[in-house]
Amino acid sequence: MIIFPAIDMRQGRCVRLLQGRVEAETVYGDDPVGVALQWERQGAQWLHLVDLDGAMDISSHNRDLARKIFEALTIPIQFGGGVRNLKTLEGLLETGANRVILGTAAVEDPAFMRLALAQYADRLAIGIDVRSGRVATRGWNQTEGLDAVQFARALADLGAQRIVYTDIFRDGMLSGPNLTATRRIAEESTLKVIASGGISCLEDLIQVKQLESCGVEGVIVGKALYEGKFSLMQALECA
Repeated sequence: MIIFPAIDMRQGRCVRLLQGRVEAETVYGDDPVGVALQWERQGAQWLHLVDLDGAMDISSHNRDLARKIFEALTIPIQFGGGVRNLKTLEGLLETGANRVILGTAAVEDPAFMRLALAQYADRLAIGIDVRSGRVATRGWNQTEGLDAVQFARALADLGAQRIVYTDIFRDGMLSGPNLTATRRIAEESTLKVIASGGISCLEDLIQVKQLESCGVEGVIVGKALYEGKFSLMQALECA
């Protein structure tokens, strides 16, 4: 199982939001590049990098910071947040992103998603951010009338290889992951799944690891690392 330390960038800083709410923001650093290098030095195999402003359609210089992180690190990086067209997707892949996550665009622009999957399926993940079983978009500010499991099945039919599954209610809450929903979407979609939201302790990681046989290949860890609930080294040992 792959542990993905998370860096969420907002207004050029490294932050965490509770359930995606900007009014519930905690700033963990003013230097995302330095934080990324820290995770690499501690043994990270992958980095999960998100442009929150891009996801919310807010202009910022986070993309410039992302390019600096691509250049500074030697480990692979998956990037998400505001990728709405093929030009942006290809630009990120060309400048150093090893994998790009499509979220809102995968729901709102099926033609773009099909084209992206046809050309870059092995370098894409589809972000399925879920609130009460329904897919949320636009930086989690909008909930669609789209069932998450049905959407995942449709993605598999279109040639998608993996998804990032986030339970919004668990994200940033240190309340434990939604294991039942994660297992269900993995089993019913047959896609590779990266779990996200709620990791609070090493036991949570052990429980997610037990879902590997269902197709869960990794887990994103954010607040628990920043709050010192456990170290990255301890997380890697569990994995």
